[in-house]
Amino acid sequence: MAQRWSDLVRGDNAGRCAVIGGGISLHAVCVFIVTTILPSVVHEIGGLRYFAWSTTLYVVASLMGGANTARLMRELGIRQTYRTALGCFALGCVICAMAPSMAGLLLGRLVQGLGAGVLSALSFSMVRVLFPPALWARAFSVVSVAWGIATLGGPAIGGIFAQYDAWRAAFWSLLGLVPVLLVLVEASLPRDLARPAGPAMPISRIGLALLAASALAVSTGSMARDGWLNALGLVVAATGLLVFRRLEARGPARVLPRGACDPSTKLGGVYLAMLLLLLGVNSEIFVPYFLQVLHGMSPLHAGYLSAMMSGGWSVASITSAAGDRRALMLRIGPLVMAAGLLVLFVLMPMQGASDLAVLSAMGAGLAAVGAGIGMCWPHLGAAVFANAPEDERDLASASITTVIMVGNAFGSALGGMVTNVAGVAQTPALAASWLFALFTIAPLAALFAIRRLR
Repeated sequence: MAQRWSDLVRGDNAGRCAVIGGGISLHAVCVFIVTTILPSVVHEIGGLRYFAWSTTLYVVASLMGGANTARLMRELGIRQTYRTALGCFALGCVICAMAPSMAGLLLGRLVQGLGAGVLSALSFSMVRVLFPPALWARAFSVVSVAWGIATLGGPAIGGIFAQYDAWRAAFWSLLGLVPVLLVLVEASLPRDLARPAGPAMPISRIGLALLAASALAVSTGSMARDGWLNALGLVVAATGLLVFRRLEARGPARVLPRGACDPSTKLGGVYLAMLLLLLGVNSEIFVPYFLQVLHGMSPLHAGYLSAMMSGGWSVASITSAAGDRRALMLRIGPLVMAAGLLVLFVLMPMQGASDLAVLSAMGAGLAAVGAGIGMCWPHLGAAVFANAPEDERDLASASITTVIMVGNAFGSALGGMVTNVAGVAQTPALAASWLFALFTIAPLAALFAIRRLR
């Protein structure tokens, strides 16, 4: 029987949608708040060279949390896993709000990321647990809608507090959202929700460590002023990923389902396309900085213009979720993203360009970048569940968060390397040019991965 959008908001499904959307919203609001207030944070406590590390450490920790979600659900149960993740996230908010230096802020982001990773993985896992297969693509769109709603709240909260030099209060406001989601979880999840069975094989701790170390190697190299150290970071990261792929193919313990690291399989093609598209959208973390430094925008206005990217993701995800549009959306989505990045490559370096037409065009470019991934995301997410081995569906659910966090970690780290090498502090216009030019390659590569998938 065909499923409609209205089926997601009827009866018990309405509360369940609120839960899966709430976990993503909390994670997304945190991302947008920190992205918006980081220039103010750096202005007060220093640490511009560690600008990208705030995001990289957050997503590396989220990777660890997300990859262990299936085990937590099995050992603690779903409700207690939610409670544990929310408690960890709350602790991270407190540490960030009281941070005396960039080192303290990075510690808080690490703790925040652990909780956020579990919350994110729970949202994707609950799609499969709470809804029938016919609603999977639309439920994935709900996750994107929740992310889009957060694009309104995140920049507003972060921008207002940054405007008044009260960025610490932004983290206290995040802490206030934690009990709201806890109430939703307690009220909406079924009381008879069974504790998931254990995965077919244990999670590879070595594999997780390799993924994290590879992302951190790129970040470490990105801070160096010497080109050979930048290159060394990339070589170390590439080596780590190759070893990870070999372990996934041979080892008794894995991080991803069978076939996920082989691009010649359907599942491997899905993961590769996801990863490349995520690399493309991670240029977003530098947009508020460039808008403030190059175009003289206030933190609030820069945050909202930056949010056009996630807004485009949400809108496109809703409008493209119907199954009969799958082939078309997968074909044109990467091209739309590449076109948006090219617009930013041309316009963002135009220092001092405050003309309304230029700013509007940049907003359209940002929206196009988000729309590109939004066209593909519901169909790629549903394809993970459809193509994963039957005995590894729980692992596949958590692995979506793993892929997201790996993409975000490498995207932010590579962005940090490109901008630092180009001299983001001294020549921000040049750094913007290099960033958007190089990141345009990612969606074009994703297009070929998707064609192989079809």
